[in-house]
Amino acid sequence: MPSEPEHPIERLRAVMARLRDPERGCPWDLAQRYETIAPHTLEECYELIDAIERGDIDQFRDELGDVLFQVIFYCRIAEEQGDFTFATVVEGLVEKLIRRHPHVFGEMDACDAIDAAQVTQNWEQIKQQEREQKALASVLDDIPATLPALSRAAKLQRRAARVGFDWTECEQILDKLDEERTEVAEALISGDREAITDEIGDLLFVCVNLARYLDIDPEAALRGCNRKFERRFRHIEAELQREGRAPADASLAEMDALWEAAKLLERGA
Repeated sequence: MPSEPEHPIERLRAVMARLRDPERGCPWDLAQRYETIAPHTLEECYELIDAIERGDIDQFRDELGDVLFQVIFYCRIAEEQGDFTFATVVEGLVEKLIRRHPHVFGEMDACDAIDAAQVTQNWEQIKQQEREQKALASVLDDIPATLPALSRAAKLQRRAARVGFDWTECEQILDKLDEERTEVAEALISGDREAITDEIGDLLFVCVNLARYLDIDPEAALRGCNRKFERRFRHIEAELQREGRAPADASLAEMDALWEAAKLLERGA
C-alpha cells in the first residue's frame, strides 16, 4: 500500500478502505452489509469474553483487535452510504463519557461522587435523563431484544429494581424459587408442553433474579458451570478411553462414579 499512514488506527482504516475498494477490494468484504456483519460481531465478542475468562492475554489482545475490526468495518460501510463517519462515532462517545462523568469533568464536585456506588447511581440517573429526552415510554424500552436471554432477564430486572420493583430480602427469592419449582412439577404431571415451557422459563427467571440480587452475573455463572461440566465430562471420556471404551459403552452408574472422581481431583483430594 503506497504512502501508508503512520498512526495505527488510520492504517487500519486505510486497510479497511482497500478491502472495500470497488475495483481492487475483496469480494467477500464488498458483499457485506450491517446485517451480515452483525452475527460475526456477536461471535467476536463471545470469543473476547472467553479469552478474558481463561486469562489468555495473547488471545485477549488478538480478540480485541477482531472486535475493533468490526467497528471499523461498520464505520466504513456507514461512510460509503453517508450514514455517519468514524469521527462522529468517536466524537459521540467522547461527549457521552464526559456527560456521564460530571464528577471527573467539572460539572459536579468530586466529593459528591467519591465512591464507586455513588458514581454508579449518578451514571444511572444521567442515563435515565437521556432516555427521557428520547421520549421513551418505559424504563424497559431500550433493552435490546437480541441480548442473550439470561443477560436480558437480568437487565430487565435491574431496570425494574431502580424504580422500586424489587425483592427486599434474599429469602423471598429463595421462597419464590421453591414456588416455581413446585409449579414446574405440577406442569410435568399435566403433560402440557406449553405449560412446562412457561414454568421452566419462570424458574430460570427467578434464578436470574437471585443472581442479580447477590450481584452475580448469571451469564458468567452459567459459563463457569459449562466449563466445569465440560472439564468433568472430558475426564469421564478420558478414563473410559483408557479401558478402550466410550461413554455409550458405560452404564450411568459408572459414569457417575467417574464424575465424582473428577470432582475429588478438582478439590485436590
